[in-house]
Amino acid sequence: MRHHAAILLLLCALAGAAAAAPSGAYWVHIGTYAAKEGGIHLLRLDTAEGTLALHGLACETRNPGFQALHPSKPVMYSVEDDQTGGVVVAYALDPATGKLTEINRQSTVGAGPCHVSVTPKGDRVLVANYSGGSVASFPAGEDGALGKACGFMQHMGASVNPKRQEGPHAHSIYPSPDGVFALAPDLGLDKVMIYRIDAASGRLLPSEPAFGQTDPGAGPRHMKFSPDGKFVYVLNELANTVAVFAWDAKAGRLDPVQSISTLPEGYDKESTSAEIRVHPNGKHVYTSNRGHDSIAVFDVDAATGKLTAKGQVPTGGKTPRNFALDPTGAFLLAANQGSGTVVLFRVDPSTGVPAATSEVVNVPVAVCVTFSPAP
Repeated sequence: MRHHAAILLLLCALAGAAAAAPSGAYWVHIGTYAAKEGGIHLLRLDTAEGTLALHGLACETRNPGFQALHPSKPVMYSVEDDQTGGVVVAYALDPATGKLTEINRQSTVGAGPCHVSVTPKGDRVLVANYSGGSVASFPAGEDGALGKACGFMQHMGASVNPKRQEGPHAHSIYPSPDGVFALAPDLGLDKVMIYRIDAASGRLLPSEPAFGQTDPGAGPRHMKFSPDGKFVYVLNELANTVAVFAWDAKAGRLDPVQSISTLPEGYDKESTSAEIRVHPNGKHVYTSNRGHDSIAVFDVDAATGKLTAKGQVPTGGKTPRNFALDPTGAFLLAANQGSGTVVLFRVDPSTGVPAATSEVVNVPVAVCVTFSPAP
């Protein structure tokens, strides 16, 4: 209790520092698959100068694959593999330095955790276990500390690809904008599972309908809501497509709208889609292609949610597992896992198309990009 009280006092001070920090710069935390050495790498993006610089490690840890920020506190959550198995870790984030200090950690109650997110109120943390084919929810305290799992759902079934879909593989989980539902794309089932989050207990409850269906063999991986919450964009890893759904927030239902390729017409070499992002202005959607090694760019029809392909931009490296736009949408950072590079792109404000800059930082096995305000 004393430890948590001290952390809470620290977070209050850090939150004040964050509020006072000038705009125009961001800390960039890069998750890496570093099993023995390394951890979460720290970069600093100066938006006024258009520069990207390495600031060492935010913290040393083992296999910090994916991170998510608390919506209102200087706290970051990370899913990792330590010596005991899958864990989700809470960190206090110092806005002045970008450094991370561990608060506590909990078992993800499943193997191979691959994704973490936080509900809009910041009271629940959601985790997807890829190898275990399961999802879990955790209570988050006032100091950001995690309680033991308060909700757990084991997925069951398989789909048409015997090598990749022999069983369930929950690849991510996201709260709905109102925090009422949790949506979990499962690559192994070709489904986006839909759960209600019990407000009192944090349990994940089966919803009706129970899922949104993607095409056989599509392999849903990640997804994003449109800024207005009316549409959901699901990235299918195996089919290299984006499935567009209309989201009925009252019923908790996904209604199919469109499916569109992330690759150039006629491309027949091996490639798998990895990440999807929506521009803060809602006018553009972006996805990454591993193999084609590019960022696909789409325009959005605000009325229908439908996408129009604008082409692909090379990421300047190999295997872009992850990328992200800064909160203003002016810059895009592509994390190339295969080449161990993070490349800075400037986004054209009129077209939404990113263009590579000369700013490249070496980060080994980069797999996640997360922004937070920096002084």
